[in-house]
Amino acid sequence: MPKKTLASAKKEKTPRRKPLATQPQILIFDVDGVLVDVRGTYWRSALDTVRYLTGKRVTFAELHQWKSKPGYNDDWSMVSAWVSSLGHPTTYEKAREAFEKFYWGTDGKPGNVRNERLIVTPKQIERWARRFELNLFTGRTRQEFSFTFERWPATKYFRNVITMDDAKKKPHPEGLHRILGNRDPASALYLGDNIDDALAARDAGVPFMAIIAKGEHRFRQHAARFRELGALALLPRATNLNAWLK
Repeated sequence: MPKKTLASAKKEKTPRRKPLATQPQILIFDVDGVLVDVRGTYWRSALDTVRYLTGKRVTFAELHQWKSKPGYNDDWSMVSAWVSSLGHPTTYEKAREAFEKFYWGTDGKPGNVRNERLIVTPKQIERWARRFELNLFTGRTRQEFSFTFERWPATKYFRNVITMDDAKKKPHPEGLHRILGNRDPASALYLGDNIDDALAARDAGVPFMAIIAKGEHRFRQHAARFRELGALALLPRATNLNAWLK
């Protein structure tokens, strides 16, 4: 994924949009790729794991192809299938064990988790929290979530945090159902960057917006798929949501 310079990011303007006809009362966010830049953490760990288990050097372009398939929001499932497709049959458990060594580190060597970078400011989260109920529905484990978010000042603004330890894995919509309870799904809006996020939102009846930048690999194909699944908008970053809110 091409990186933007700080100067180019400042020049980029939020497009003018008409606010949504029905404004949400509840905002639900995915974490990876929405609130956190995971290129140097989960993505790098996936590439490192595939190379470790197969001896083959793989690319971010190949990773994007796998991530665009339903069912692979879970990186361990993706790595297991990817490695197996390269002629090295690998179980989910073996893929997870190898992946975690790169992600968390081993034998005193720091892991890729140290590269994690939050991309939405606490001030922005606070502004949203003044107007909406905020929640998180992530494919992370509770341990992975806590490592990054327990010391982040904005974490306190999220009413519910649903991890993969709390509900069935995406694309199953259980996490969204647990957040909403008996409330009208149409009163919420879910922001995610993965096909599994869009599928979960569709099956829960929750309006969805996709986080996808134009410079991403196979942008047109992914954008078309998000639209097919009912995405209300394609946003370069989560803060572009502001253009759609009153």
